[in-house]
Amino acid sequence: MPDAKLRSGKSIPAGQTTPKPDSFGPGEGRLAHAAPDHPRVRRARIGVLLANLGTPDNYDYWSMRRYLNEFLSDKRVVDYSSWLWQPLLQLVILTKRPFSSGANYKLIWNHDKNESPLLTITKDQTAKIAAAMAVRYGDDVMVDFCMRYGNPSTRSKVRAMVEAGCEKVLFFPLYPHYAGATSATANDEFFRAMLAEKRQPAVRTVPEYFEHPAYIDALALSVERAYAGLDHRPDMLVASYHGMPKRYLMEGDPYHCQCAKTSRLLRERLGWDRGMIDTTFQSVFGPEEWLKPYTVEHVAELAKSGKKRIAVMAPAFSADCIETLEEINGEIREAFMHAGGEVFTYIPCLNDDAPHVAALSQIIAENLAGWID
Repeated sequence: MPDAKLRSGKSIPAGQTTPKPDSFGPGEGRLAHAAPDHPRVRRARIGVLLANLGTPDNYDYWSMRRYLNEFLSDKRVVDYSSWLWQPLLQLVILTKRPFSSGANYKLIWNHDKNESPLLTITKDQTAKIAAAMAVRYGDDVMVDFCMRYGNPSTRSKVRAMVEAGCEKVLFFPLYPHYAGATSATANDEFFRAMLAEKRQPAVRTVPEYFEHPAYIDALALSVERAYAGLDHRPDMLVASYHGMPKRYLMEGDPYHCQCAKTSRLLRERLGWDRGMIDTTFQSVFGPEEWLKPYTVEHVAELAKSGKKRIAVMAPAFSADCIETLEEINGEIREAFMHAGGEVFTYIPCLNDDAPHVAALSQIIAENLAGWID
């Protein structure tokens, strides 16, 4: 009698009805009473998939063009009619912008690891959160990350988690504030990835955490640490949030209100008086009116009004990226200094700071409640 074969491709010697124990990989086994050729079954686990905006693979023209095309073709980001937007995007914007955007990325690129700072920081965050989850849950919880645009893709990471035996997946967009162009599009891509799965895991998505006490505390600690290292206290702290068209607010997007509440809660946690933190918005794009005040204009007005020392932070970004390292610490800094400012202090994003990792880990644990003790 010839050897039988499993679907995995391994042979079963004639006369043997089940594989030897060592023919299974780590965490694999066979269901009770399963037929000899039943596919391998991994021990059930829970996946935690962190998601950030994305990053180009490199800063050369074609890498930038692929990334920008994916980003700017997203209807959640630019919701103009395709017949109007796509010709403009493909024939005008994507012939020029990859050069300028690539030059900006080159200025901040992590050349040692040949990757963007956002990718480096997200890897570090993931490693530290995974370590915290291992202490709390052992190896029952698997932690990984994906990007909405670029690599690693959401679909590839969902596939990896399913293959690793994750029967439940908690999807965590790393955006403290909800916006259609951030949280919603990340969730869209996650659910599209589910379409490709034969056996879909149970899923949950983590909601925005703009008012979570641990997040507010992490922001406050970063401000206190930055101020402690300065010779002179800044005249104003500017909380610069990523902008969006004002129309989105009018259509029901809660982002603007959530940003304002974060600034208020931060001020209260710091014990500061009203008027000591300004809320502004950056990264304006296109002809529409966006949420105001615009950061680049506001810092210039502060300098002209006599506030010569300011600090700027970006509470809506979970990791430093092109919008913080190049835009805030470059364009916005220059606008302030050109208008007569004297001292500009950029307070880095929370990144992989211990209080931030602790806050994100706490939020994950709260959202895993009912799935695992």
